[in-house]
Amino acid sequence: MPDIEAIQKALNEQKLDGWLFYDILHRDPIAYRVLALDHAMAKRRWFYMIPAKGAPRKLVHRIEAAVLDSLPGEKMVYAAAGEMEKNLRKLVGRAKKVAMQYSPKNLIPYISLVDAGTVELIRAQGCKVVSSADLVQQFEAAWTPEQLESHRVAGRTIDRITQAAFAEAARRVRAKEAFSEYDLQQWVLGQFRASGVTSDSPPIVAVGPHAGDPHYEPKERGSAPVRKGDLLLLDVWGKTLVPNSVYYDITWTGYLGARVPEKYAKIFSIVRDARDAAVAFVRRNLKAGRVIEGWQVDRAAREVIRKAGFAKYFVHRTGHNIGQEVHGAGANMDGLETRDVRRVIPRTCFSIEPGIYLPEFGVRSEVNVYVEEGDAYITGAVQTEILALLA
Repeated sequence: MPDIEAIQKALNEQKLDGWLFYDILHRDPIAYRVLALDHAMAKRRWFYMIPAKGAPRKLVHRIEAAVLDSLPGEKMVYAAAGEMEKNLRKLVGRAKKVAMQYSPKNLIPYISLVDAGTVELIRAQGCKVVSSADLVQQFEAAWTPEQLESHRVAGRTIDRITQAAFAEAARRVRAKEAFSEYDLQQWVLGQFRASGVTSDSPPIVAVGPHAGDPHYEPKERGSAPVRKGDLLLLDVWGKTLVPNSVYYDITWTGYLGARVPEKYAKIFSIVRDARDAAVAFVRRNLKAGRVIEGWQVDRAAREVIRKAGFAKYFVHRTGHNIGQEVHGAGANMDGLETRDVRRVIPRTCFSIEPGIYLPEFGVRSEVNVYVEEGDAYITGAVQTEILALLA
């Protein structure tokens, strides 16, 4: 059951007349999580209006009339399109400004889940539609104590599996076994299954030029062999099997040799310094009571890489929100792909993962940062140098 009273308090603070939820075909997972709504059949449009004052109202199709029955409020039904529009006017009521999962000019695409036609339909009722981004962050991205604990449990497991994967790669190289990126990825997935960890997609295991591809996906056919002298990048994310658990997401690099070459060590040191600069920026400002926005954190990391002369090789945002999905619905640390002006708020978590991607290899270092009132901290192990796996 959603906390209607808390949502209405937030609506009044933001001077909004309501939060209007809409879905068809489960296109808006945020709506289901905020409303604590089961993924029941949704082959017809439904609307749920939480006004700043008064009881919620819902509008559903006659053949799916029970889809919102778990939620409080008066129910209206429709069958024909004209009937839907007539009832939609009643649903919106006197509201002049409502929030929806919409972002002007798609500035924050991760929130822009309501289609343009539906936004036009609501505007036709004489109602201004604004972005629900700040509301979503407050009611979907903020963790409960139980979710924070699930993150810690997943973190301890994934940190252990990641180090074990490096050890397994070193063992196979020493034994002169032939194996590929895909083989090592599948080994990691086996460890996930044995340890009660799940993920929306397999981890990234990349060597050589593939490490220079931030979203490289090793395939059973065509992935590269892993050999002595390779730089090995592991990007591993997962969560526990407990309902409503949240993700843990890290990236480490190792070198399959006894001593890390200077060309790798140099790039890693720049990436590490950028990572640490972003974390320090967050902590310093939160301790001082200053409000910070996602794009500012991105700038703190990106400036380090720019000054080192590698700006054009840092091709993605500095970090993303982490939640029940690995890319969550809260503020991203992004001033490149978008300009994320959402505030960094307590009880949210995000990655800091700058990278430099050269044609012959790439390096990324990723940590997770959890925000408390007046401070923040890294939730897991922190890499300080490339691991020499055959030392």
